[in-house]
Amino acid sequence: MKNTKNLTITAMMIALGLILPTVIRMIPSGGVLFSPMHIAPLLCGMVVGPLEAVITGILCPILNNMLYGMPQGNALIGMCFELPVYGCVVGILMRALKGKKESVRVYVSLLLAMLLGRIVGGIVQAFLLGGAYTFQIWVTSYFLSTAPAIVVHLVLLPSVYFALKKAGLTQ
Repeated sequence: MKNTKNLTITAMMIALGLILPTVIRMIPSGGVLFSPMHIAPLLCGMVVGPLEAVITGILCPILNNMLYGMPQGNALIGMCFELPVYGCVVGILMRALKGKKESVRVYVSLLLAMLLGRIVGGIVQAFLLGGAYTFQIWVTSYFLSTAPAIVVHLVLLPSVYFALKKAGLTQ
């Protein structure tokens, strides 16, 4: 029964990763403010586990590209690496920090996952763009311009996680 539950929740997270970006695109600058595709693998890693979150993180950008044409090019490739790292790291840390206070576990897992995912995304972009991709561009594109989304994720995701935990839908 546990596998069926995990599979169902993972499918729901993938659906969330398809629907949420579509809805958020209707808001001017919504993508920058919310980074909606990032929510699904992060939440999947918190709720289900690292493997399922990696799958969610890989499928969300690819399916969004196939269905809606976004993201494209280097952004698509970067997100295909960045999002699985988010999910994997948050899933591993949620398990590794099991004995810690729940709120500490959630925030430490989220912060480290978002940091490592952004580092991987920057490395992929540097590889794709070569010398045209500088440290300043990385900091601006992955931290400064997405700072509102980071704050939204740090407020929204723990709240959703604790609600799902209360409903008995987490590991």
